[in-house]
Amino acid sequence: MNNWQEQWKTNVEKTVEQLTKNTPFAEMGQNAKAFFTSALQKLDVVTREEFDIQVAMLARTREKLDALEKQVAALEQGLSNK
Repeated sequence: MNNWQEQWKTNVEKTVEQLTKNTPFAEMGQNAKAFFTSALQKLDVVTREEFDIQVAMLARTREKLDALEKQVAALEQGLSNK
């Protein structure tokens, strides 16, 4: 799990624990903890840093693709002029 996921999980756990402490709902709190842990692990999420890295990589790839498309167009133009 990512750092923010761990923090979120910890915050939820603490909140549920505080709300259910010394009540008949304590067992429900344990079940809620297991539920949230399971649900969080199933989420397919990335950190903002990972997202930003992918955006930058995609931008560089787009620039390279544009340059290659221009080269191909120039080569095609050169071939059609012969």
